Amino acid sequence: MLSHFARAMRLRCPHCGGGPIFTSWSRLLPACPVCGLGLEREQGYWVGAYFFNLMAMETVFVVWFVGFLLATWPDPPWELFQVVTILLMVVVPFIFFPFSKTLFLAFDLLIRPPEEEDFAAPHEQARRLPRSSPRDAS
Repeated sequence: MLSHFARAMRLRCPHCGGGPIFTSWSRLLPACPVCGLGLEREQGYWVGAYFFNLMAMETVFVVWFVGFLLATWPDPPWELFQVVTILLMVVVPFIFFPFSKTLFLAFDLLIRPPEEEDFAAPHEQARRLPRSSPRDAS
């Protein structure tokens, strides 16, 4: 169980540990290049990852707030608190974003283990474009 989360923290496929699964800091491949697990398991899947990101940011804020007050009590410099808090609120979600995706995928794999169709490549119907007739070319 913990191996899923350890792989996720390394930004690897939580199922097999293969990778890399990111094409950029925020963009995942459609499937793991090693085991073929589809990385978006259903429509609207990443709402859970956004929730993980929100929880991480709230945790960082609480730790920052309590630590700041304990370190500076009885006369905390509130201007410093405001500036650092704004920086944290802007920077931490961007830094944590890919981790939120892989950690949510690891969590989802524990709750709903992969099935055979999770490894199948997606097959979308190609859109049919109207063919141009020779008359349209002139």
